[in-house]
Amino acid sequence: MKNSHVPASLRLVGWLALFWNLVGVVMFLMQTGLSAEQIAAMPPERRMVFEAMPGWLTVAYAVGVFGGALGAFGLLVRRRWAVAAFGASLLAVVANMVGIYVHTPAWQVSGAAGLPLGILLIAIAGWLFWYARRAAARGWIR
Repeated sequence: MKNSHVPASLRLVGWLALFWNLVGVVMFLMQTGLSAEQIAAMPPERRMVFEAMPGWLTVAYAVGVFGGALGAFGLLVRRRWAVAAFGASLLAVVANMVGIYVHTPAWQVSGAAGLPLGILLIAIAGWLFWYARRAAARGWIR
């Protein structure tokens, strides 16, 4: 039986998720909008990783942050498609994090020091997907 009572936490999670993902959108726009001069001014190790990134990693980054923002908006307007948006975001975040370490020299540059952030990003995207599925199962979103 589905519970039609919608807890206040749904709105709180929706707003926090929207803020979190909009920060990601801003970071994505900043990264994709770098000028040649800004790229040239990067520390050599960071520039090496940046220049080695295949285009599909940029697409995965975009799907991750824009999908997460769309999912958060879906929670706020109580729509079931938030689950699919968060699912796409989660898959993209995993692909992006794995891709960075497989297809760029990120491991040689930072070693395991970069893993905690990647794990945190995957954990947050996974939790948001889980929360949206739970909200759908309980009838909080339709």
